[in-house]
Amino acid sequence: MVSIGVDIGSVSTDVVVIDGDGNVLLDRYIRNYGKPIQTALNALTELVQTHGEDAIETVAFTGTGGKLMARLCGGFFANEIIAQTKAVTRFYPQARTIMDVGGEDSKLIHLEEEGGLIKIRDFSMNTLCAAGTGSFLDQQATRLGYKIEELGEIALRSKNPPRIAGRCSVFAKSDMIHLQQIATPDEDILAG
Repeated sequence: MVSIGVDIGSVSTDVVVIDGDGNVLLDRYIRNYGKPIQTALNALTELVQTHGEDAIETVAFTGTGGKLMARLCGGFFANEIIAQTKAVTRFYPQARTIMDVGGEDSKLIHLEEEGGLIKIRDFSMNTLCAAGTGSFLDQQATRLGYKIEELGEIALRSKNPPRIAGRCSVFAKSDMIHLQQIATPDEDILAG
């Protein structure tokens, strides 16, 4: 028996399959390309074909498209903040801060231990603006000729990260273009 978790976001659909002992059997990041519901349906169809419908014990959904998919498929919907907290505390029980940079928004979740249990102390989200979101980072990765998955590793090679505007994505992009024009290495731009 397996359980399936599907996070349907604005940029990607993330799928995890866990066996009865809590072992992760599959963890996939799938780009939506503007079709999040169809992408999720395709992923679920593939998982049913792989595991067999009878072997799937539960299917849970989260993310911006999670409620709709839960209704369409008869699955369970979980709030993103709660789902992230449960996953992080399961796999990283020492964590006390979760930072999620999604395609549409960013979340900061503060955790604390109380009576041997980890609980949410506080959380905050950015306003509706591209600054600090995965969508902006994805656009800049493409503009620089990289995959979004490569950015962290490249930025870690930086020797001299410049200051880049952090409050507005328009200003940040302008700063990045200027830095490219003066031949600043990509790893420094990305670290900035």
